[in-house]
Amino acid sequence: MPDLWNQFRQQMPVAERWAYFDHSAVAPLSLPASRALVDWADEMASNGEANWSVLRRRVGKVRESVASLLNCSTDEIAFVPNTTSGLSIVAESFPWQPGDNIVLPANEFPSNALPWRNLINRDVEVRAVPCEALGCDEIRLMNATDEKTRIVAVSWVDFATGWQRDLDLLADQCHQRGILLCVDGIQGAGVIPLDLQQSPVDFFVADGHKWLLGPEGAGILFIRANHLERLRPIGIGWNSLKSAGNFDRSPFGFDDGVGDESSDFRIVEPLPPQSLKNSAARFEGGSQNVGGILALGASLELLLSCGTPAIWERLCDVMDRQLEVVTQCGGRALSSSDNRRRSGIIACEFPNHSPQDLRDRAMQYGVILSVRRGYVRLSPHVYTNASDFERLTDALKGTG
Repeated sequence: MPDLWNQFRQQMPVAERWAYFDHSAVAPLSLPASRALVDWADEMASNGEANWSVLRRRVGKVRESVASLLNCSTDEIAFVPNTTSGLSIVAESFPWQPGDNIVLPANEFPSNALPWRNLINRDVEVRAVPCEALGCDEIRLMNATDEKTRIVAVSWVDFATGWQRDLDLLADQCHQRGILLCVDGIQGAGVIPLDLQQSPVDFFVADGHKWLLGPEGAGILFIRANHLERLRPIGIGWNSLKSAGNFDRSPFGFDDGVGDESSDFRIVEPLPPQSLKNSAARFEGGSQNVGGILALGASLELLLSCGTPAIWERLCDVMDRQLEVVTQCGGRALSSSDNRRRSGIIACEFPNHSPQDLRDRAMQYGVILSVRRGYVRLSPHVYTNASDFERLTDALKGTG
């Protein structure tokens, strides 16, 4: 579908200046996302809160787009500021008991490590499993579990090597042992197909600023419906309630609004569980990053118009070409080329050349790439074309 990808490229202004191979870091905004941000800013500058209810409904439409992307219910989706905050919600709201443990790979990105490590002072044991160069396979992770393991937390795709984990296999192995699976999905969401009706992942978190081509500060949290009541409500605010937007009601449940002035104080009762939203949105707390969410929604519409299966097929073709370029330029790719393990990330090395020097050299040729764990990391997208690879080849020539 060459015309489709050319049209997609026209929606990426970054392509006019850069050959962008760094979507696994911070991706450039799509044109629809950029326009959505500008439109929101204009709306707020011109009207303030006059159209607040309209904006709330538009946020609801974005929630529907997220549910469509992941094939889940809108009630299972919460908007979060970033991946870290989404994982922290799961970590802090889970009903841990002293002596419980969590298992995760030792080479996780900090977002999927520190929220769990922070539980140690609550008498939760954190088990970090050593990994091979590419990643940590599912069996090795499961071998670290026992009868006190409550959660296995993994990245869907390793941020440095692009190693993709088999979420179906991992979820099945976890559930056979009564363990839940929590996934940092930021390096796969939007480009690798995932059907949460079929894949029994329990929690899934991703920010929108990588493969989803949205802005920073607008992420998504999936909580499978049957786990919602298991989690302790945290971060509760006006937007957590079924009555969100009704500010005339007392937050303490006093029918008269403020209480009896003849008494020095009233004892406040716990918040009734039935007052909270019956959805993951109860964790959204207060005011949202409306502009960011609408921009994310605009990029989601662009991606959904292509369909994730077509996007994944195209990205695999792009990755094949990228592997050819790396080899032609004397490099060695570490990442897997197996479609079951690959992603949009390739980690590679060039003998006798500093990765940081190569990154600096690439920028001089108008090529953006990253360095992670001492390797050059390349991460194109579906709009990457032959001209981008020509520039990458020029940047890497003579490095072998």
